[in-house]
Amino acid sequence: MLVKTSSQSLTEQLCARFVERIRNRLLAPGARLPSVRLCAEQQGVSVSTVVAAYDQLQAQGLVVARKNSGFFVRDDLSSRVGKGDTTPANEASNTAFRQTKRGLSAIESIAHDLSKPVASATSPLVATRHAPIDATALIRGMFHTVSKKPQPGMGVFPPDWLDTTFMPTAVRKVTSAQSLRDFSLQYGEPKGDTGLRRALSQKLGALNVHAVPEQIITTVGATHALDIVSRTLLRAGDCVMVEEPGWAVEFARLDALGMRILPVPRSAAGPDLEVMAQYCKLHNPKLFVSVSVFHNPTGYCLSPGSAHRVLQLANEHNFHIVEDDTYSHLAPEHATRLCALDGLQRTIYVSGFAKILAPGWRVGFMAAPPDLVERLLDTKLLATLTTPALLEKALAWCIDQGQLRRHAERIRTRLGQARARSVKLALAHGCRFEAEPAGLFGWVNTAVDTDALAQRMLDEGYLIAPGSLFHAVRKPSTLMRINFTTTQEATFWKVFARLREAMR
Repeated sequence: MLVKTSSQSLTEQLCARFVERIRNRLLAPGARLPSVRLCAEQQGVSVSTVVAAYDQLQAQGLVVARKNSGFFVRDDLSSRVGKGDTTPANEASNTAFRQTKRGLSAIESIAHDLSKPVASATSPLVATRHAPIDATALIRGMFHTVSKKPQPGMGVFPPDWLDTTFMPTAVRKVTSAQSLRDFSLQYGEPKGDTGLRRALSQKLGALNVHAVPEQIITTVGATHALDIVSRTLLRAGDCVMVEEPGWAVEFARLDALGMRILPVPRSAAGPDLEVMAQYCKLHNPKLFVSVSVFHNPTGYCLSPGSAHRVLQLANEHNFHIVEDDTYSHLAPEHATRLCALDGLQRTIYVSGFAKILAPGWRVGFMAAPPDLVERLLDTKLLATLTTPALLEKALAWCIDQGQLRRHAERIRTRLGQARARSVKLALAHGCRFEAEPAGLFGWVNTAVDTDALAQRMLDEGYLIAPGSLFHAVRKPSTLMRINFTTTQEATFWKVFARLREAMR
């Protein structure tokens, strides 16, 4: 709660709180602020304090008042900040404004227009270019601590889950005085460490994805691999099919590259094949981005029948498929994968180790058709030259010694227990799962607007991931994605239930 101090009034504190949320995209352009009376109740202050704080936000050019509607974050916030056409009311406001400007400039390139049409199974199939700007809120949340409480909206395992003894051992093994000198004083291998690529080839073989080491390229995380594929195969204006709901960062990343996004509804069996077929006829897409196993955010796994039909469409209409298998370490080896069925002809396999092992190591990779390898390698070299040999050699040791396999088994067991507790609590507090709980994430229906709920949860120190983040165009949703590892305690659900009841 806000507490008046000698150095800062309640009005200044409340204004600063909203400035911070706008700067970190926790309040998106176009988002409605709580009504004056509701905000006063939530923050435990007077109505006049809220009015004064909202006036300061207006003076800074961050919000606008709409008659009979309320206060809204400016839709054109990025462009106005860029032009510098606002005049803050005082020096304190000016400082906050400059901070907001710096925070916004880094993500201006993915600003979107909410007025553009969205493609769906029931509306005209129109290629769109607009991503949820709040994708950056999920990324920023990884680095910006909301509180010390477990964060339901995070997309990673808690640090204590990943704490191991074998990783320091692996680093020591590969950093003897001579070997450290050898690979520190020269660039690494362009495709990545040979030992790691050999280990990855064997690992992929267990998934029935057959790729020789020469078909594998290491990257700075799986997201870097996805970016290399996009920059190699696509040009600005090309159409890309992406599953919806889907990973918010992928929508934003493709939009930033100038692609036209074709959202494909994702169900339990797989992508909507009728929508994909219509897209192929109307827009000639160049790429389809899919998470076949433990889809984010639903947890769905692709069925064999859907996989075969997707591959048929790819052959008929001459597009490539990039299969993001980020959660492969959590899934059974026999799960259906497009790359296994296709034999890496039109498919490109992407994965990494940040989720399961070491987020800070940033080691990812791709396995590609032979005729694409050199083109993909050229793109990697232009962007990063090579990747860190030390970490790749250490990772190869972890794989070869069986340490990664045993670690993944322990994580899967612990995750299964956490999932059971989290599901039980969610159901007990009036939620409904839209998809069968599986993997790391749950897709939960709360029966209230989760954008509005997210703002209230922030006041309690919780960052949640509202359903609107997982669509190509932001729209109201009653869904939210939860991380099973951070929602297995009753404390969060009690706060959730109290705030949801207040909203009702």
